[in-house]
Amino acid sequence: MKPIHSSPVFTPISIGNMKLKNRFAVSPMVTVFCDEDGMATERFIAYHEAKAKGGWGMIIVEDYAVDPLGRGFWTPGLWKDEQIESHAKLTERIHRAGAKIIAQIYHCGRQTTSAVIGEQPVSASPLACPVLGETPRELTIPEIEKIISQFGDTALRAKKAGFDGVEIHGAHGYLIAQFMSSYSNKRTDKYGGSLENRLRFPMEIVKNVREKCGPDFVVGFRISADEKVPGGRTIEETKIIAVKLEKLGVDYLHVSAGTYESAWAIIPPMHVTPGWIVDYAAEVKRVVNIPVLTVGRINDPLLAESILLSGKADVIAMGRPSLADPELPNKFANGQYEDIRACIGCQQGCLEYLFRNEPIRCLVNPTLGYEYLHEFKKTENPRKVTVVGAGPAGLTAARTAAMAGHKVTLYEKTGRLGGQFATAAIPPAKGELASFVSWAGRQVEKLGVNMKLNTEYTAAICEEEKPDIVIIATGATPARPSIKGIDGINVVTAEDVLLSKAETKQNVVIAGGGMVGCETAVYLASLGKQVTIVEMLPTLASDEESSRRTFLMKAIAEKQITTFTNSKIKEMGDYYVQFENPEGISSIETETIVLALGTESNNALASELRGKVPIKVIGDAVKPRKALEAIREGFLAAVNIDETISEETTERPLTTV
Repeated sequence: MKPIHSSPVFTPISIGNMKLKNRFAVSPMVTVFCDEDGMATERFIAYHEAKAKGGWGMIIVEDYAVDPLGRGFWTPGLWKDEQIESHAKLTERIHRAGAKIIAQIYHCGRQTTSAVIGEQPVSASPLACPVLGETPRELTIPEIEKIISQFGDTALRAKKAGFDGVEIHGAHGYLIAQFMSSYSNKRTDKYGGSLENRLRFPMEIVKNVREKCGPDFVVGFRISADEKVPGGRTIEETKIIAVKLEKLGVDYLHVSAGTYESAWAIIPPMHVTPGWIVDYAAEVKRVVNIPVLTVGRINDPLLAESILLSGKADVIAMGRPSLADPELPNKFANGQYEDIRACIGCQQGCLEYLFRNEPIRCLVNPTLGYEYLHEFKKTENPRKVTVVGAGPAGLTAARTAAMAGHKVTLYEKTGRLGGQFATAAIPPAKGELASFVSWAGRQVEKLGVNMKLNTEYTAAICEEEKPDIVIIATGATPARPSIKGIDGINVVTAEDVLLSKAETKQNVVIAGGGMVGCETAVYLASLGKQVTIVEMLPTLASDEESSRRTFLMKAIAEKQITTFTNSKIKEMGDYYVQFENPEGISSIETETIVLALGTESNNALASELRGKVPIKVIGDAVKPRKALEAIREGFLAAVNIDETISEETTERPLTTV
């Protein structure tokens, strides 16, 4: 069907002998959805199938290990023939849904641990990965030759499994990248030293793949244009490599950036500008004639369109946006731009879970990774549903219940949507959080949800309206632990500061150096305030995801914010804060004290209504946590409405309030 929205992203393109229906590609992302033996599970297949049905032209599936000892996570594998059958089911379903599918093949080298693979990792040289810390064993030449052959064998299995091609993973600090870069390759034999020698390993891999798979099988190559580490490869060497790869018969180049030491560049958080490495792809495109894929925080189809119009790349790879909304291409094609659920670069589900070797999730998309369960369904028994609280959990519950066909009323005691999530969008570099709240608000409005802002829900309202169920998403309030002077006139909360409900004087002490305290400190420092953070833990922002924390700590240093860790506040006065640390008791002069000491569940309404009407408490009203859990709970509360009502009415008869 011809798209309603006319755009260069819907212009077909040929890569080798493979023709793509559009320029939207799903970049490879580790999911941990396969089993421990690298077999494709139904969870893994359904996850990719949702994207194919959503209109993506090409799906590049992550990190097919060429050897079980080359895995950094429980990635898929094609290191043995027994794995072909399960992955053939994947390719068959992707093709049936109208997309092309590429298997990315890799060996992680030193970027793994013995805890994952059961043995000492290997690499070009015996240098520890700066992040994982485990020293690898230097590969011998016979071992190198074996791995080269394993890449070719894995590619051939991918071909037998029905893949349209393979993408050789030479980026992100994995084994091929370890050989290519003097940052990690200190060898003095034919595989080390000069650029020509360092390229011998990847070049022999490309040749081996071509020999075994033939000239008509698509072979791509992913490369970090700049490794963003001291002594790492830069764009100038990358362009030399690109020319050599094209001469060897590579069909496309996928230009990325970073290694594990610069993980923020591989999976850039919200602090990084969207499309930040597109110019690297443009540089590569100037020296080759084969298609070039670009990637890196391209989270808007209009940005993808602009890149193509600028001639900087040929195909746009959008990984996390496909997590946030698998239907992005279809929605854009049909003119439903405002319905696209954007990736906000939060990293909560796609990165934090991954580095625990756990299945990934998505904050804004509560069905991500659960597609195989088919949880959402239209109701045959519409209910009168009340949702109290318009934070992430409440908005998700209201939207999902309305989509299912229930009659929904949403109460919010303030005049705006989003709760603490909207407040969290205020500090520098966090503005994209507001896009989710804005999107969710539009969706519930379009679905006919009756929104009642500036209205505090009470037992009296419940008695009058008589809902079938009340979903309580009343969130949390700032914690006020027992500290002398905490109720002083000069003590305000971080939330009130960010919402401009409280003024601060020039000299400010932030009580609490978690994520909220640190972000509030940066916000106030950007306004010219003199800021000090006092934190009782040994490190600041220990509750923040690692790549975002990197940027936060950099901002604290740049703003010259004074910090005290391992320091417990003992007393707050009109013009001072007293704290104790291993060095003794100290005091800081201050005019304003800002509380960022965590939150406490606000669930008084639940106690008031319990036993009188079926209720479901979700999100921070249960326990203060991250929005990832709150949104998932909001979704589940809505899809399980009948079950909740049945359970409550079985336990106790319904009575009026």
